[in-house]
Amino acid sequence: MDKRATLADAIARHVRNGQTVAIEGFGHLVPTAAAHEIIRQGFTGLTLARMSCDPLVDQLLAAGCVPRLISSFVGNSSAGSLHELRRRIELRDPEPLELEEYSMGGMIARYTAGAAKLPFAPIRSFTGSDLVELNPMIRSVTDPYGGGEIHVVPALNPDVTIIHAQRADRAGNIQAWGMLGVHQEAAFAGRSVIATVEEIVDDSVVRSDPNRTIVPSHVVDAVVLCPRGAHPTAVQGYYDRDDRFHREWSERARDAAALRRWIDRHIRGTDDHEGFMASLGPDHWQALEVGTQLSAPVNYGGRP
Repeated sequence: MDKRATLADAIARHVRNGQTVAIEGFGHLVPTAAAHEIIRQGFTGLTLARMSCDPLVDQLLAAGCVPRLISSFVGNSSAGSLHELRRRIELRDPEPLELEEYSMGGMIARYTAGAAKLPFAPIRSFTGSDLVELNPMIRSVTDPYGGGEIHVVPALNPDVTIIHAQRADRAGNIQAWGMLGVHQEAAFAGRSVIATVEEIVDDSVVRSDPNRTIVPSHVVDAVVLCPRGAHPTAVQGYYDRDDRFHREWSERARDAAALRRWIDRHIRGTDDHEGFMASLGPDHWQALEVGTQLSAPVNYGGRP
């Protein structure tokens, strides 16, 4: 089945107001362009599940899309704070943000339980943590095998999971390499899955390297060709992390009005992701180019 779609159509078809939407990617392969399309289409009341927060969370909050966040790490990685998120939590400005907080291990356990269609997952590392007191969803049960009490977290099954990857075929077999985060677990846990990719390749390319397929087509509902769809994060082999953007974001987001003007100009003021890229200027992308470093070939063998 051909599951190719435009980004606008994929978001319009699968996202609804009030849903829980997981937008995952850890350090790279972050589907930022999909988050921008959620803003363009004006969705509201969303619960955002994101293991590691970054500028796209600030953007979704400032755009009025997300009143509730499930997460484990908050920060503009190596570049400062997420000031819109801080305003919501520390000052309740312009309105409070409901935060359901876990450790990164806790988020992984939630997605893993969701992917396995289990009701919860045990996790040892919450012992002694203040999170147990702060988050009533972290509970304890008695080990039926005599190991005493152990903490558990509930399964997380997002209504929609959105991921980004290097390539896919037309059926939605998703291939990725580099740091993968919780792509696979979040995808299998999602009730529907949108994947944005740098390239859509011929079926034979995917078949030539099957072990690189992290999410098979039967899990995916829509696959979207979206070059540079993870900016300002990196995509291994395609472009580098935009450190300048991250540093500038920490300063820009200090001013709530300036942040909203940026969203109006670069996201709401553009028709699509290509328009967003153009709005940053033609010279913006040169510094993010990467060279070629091929992996060694693998012999899968086969009968003559």
